[in-house]
Amino acid sequence: MIGVVTHVTHHELFHDAARTLGGVDLEWVSYDHEDEIRDKVAEFLRTTRLDGFLAGPVPYTASQELLPPGLPVGVIRSSALDLTLALYRAQERGWGRTPVSIDTFPAEAVEAVATALDLDQDQIDCLPYAPTQSVDEIVAFHQAAYERFGERSYVISVRAAVREQLAGRIQIMSGMPVPATIRTELHELALRIESERASAQRFAAGVFLIEASADEERARIGLMNHLLNTPEFAGAWIENRGRRGVVVFAHKALFERITRNWVAVPALAEAAAALGAQISAGFGVGVSARNCVLLAEQAAARAELADEPCAYLFEDSGVVIGPMGPAGEALRFSYREHGDEVEHLAKYVGLSATTVSRLAALDHELQGRTLSPGELAGHLGITDQSGRRLIRTLDAGGLVSVEGTAQHHPKGRPTRLYRLRIAQALEAQPWSSPAATSSS
Repeated sequence: MIGVVTHVTHHELFHDAARTLGGVDLEWVSYDHEDEIRDKVAEFLRTTRLDGFLAGPVPYTASQELLPPGLPVGVIRSSALDLTLALYRAQERGWGRTPVSIDTFPAEAVEAVATALDLDQDQIDCLPYAPTQSVDEIVAFHQAAYERFGERSYVISVRAAVREQLAGRIQIMSGMPVPATIRTELHELALRIESERASAQRFAAGVFLIEASADEERARIGLMNHLLNTPEFAGAWIENRGRRGVVVFAHKALFERITRNWVAVPALAEAAAALGAQISAGFGVGVSARNCVLLAEQAAARAELADEPCAYLFEDSGVVIGPMGPAGEALRFSYREHGDEVEHLAKYVGLSATTVSRLAALDHELQGRTLSPGELAGHLGITDQSGRRLIRTLDAGGLVSVEGTAQHHPKGRPTRLYRLRIAQALEAQPWSSPAATSSS
């Protein structure tokens, strides 16, 4: 079940795009005015169980704080193809290719289309999307462009409210994504949902260890009884693992629930309170039951080295998450022994491998959400000034992208927002190219 949020005037467009999508049910939230979005989505989420959420940048910005953590989300953004088609539709009406003012499209998309079509870029005004933009500000932008360019100019706008205000005053063309763009995002979201479901069904193991100084036999029996009587472990297979350990077999999804998506393990504190002994835990996700248990034992052994009760997750891909405390410490994430990819990327951008690992953790946790330099500093436990310096380093290395601004205080300056690109960089490995190697 995917929830789709659209303006009432775009409903038919989205329906057309969804016709080829099989095996998925769509539930629709339609709005007339942008100030209705948040309340409508809130009511929708209270009454509907979703597996995914699809919206344009405006409804996503209005409702992102309401979305359940971990819910797969797709954000439809107008592409260079959509802009090209809007320009050709304008030519069919005899408006010419320029002068034109354009809102919401990324500046790089506008520049790419202008270059490809050999347009005079001095005759193009562009206002990229930003979460803090109001309809009145966008209308004022287009009016200013119209006054500068004259009556020959026209507008390409993605915002229905902007088109409503300018209709009859300035020639205006819709820049809404075409069905192919929406269809691509829908299919990608559906595939992501299926992939995450398959991942959740992977086999996993957890090993809980009692501190060596405890009465091992009594404590192990008590720990097993405690886990068997904990509702969150219903459906798991639990058995002894050595003199002071208990092993739990289950799908990965069960362990994600009991660890709040690998953030904390409340069961550690609950078991310790019931037994009067310190408990450590390790979780393993691998290709076989044996592999899972071996990884979980390694993770538990690492957790035992900590001064406080905690847990670690080891995956066969090399991912390590931890330490996870009983009460929800900030997520940290790394690759075992950092791995060649992290080491090479760190050297490429001039950061330590530990910092890149922690940034990879944050990228993993944010799931595409934006953040400010101050928020980055808060996640990493560094000063705001250090956060700003780190953002500049990441920007220079292509590890972040600018995604608009946010106005946190009415009288303050807007804060620039960024999206981390660590995972993409690790997959792309730009440092492995001959040019990168020769310049290092």
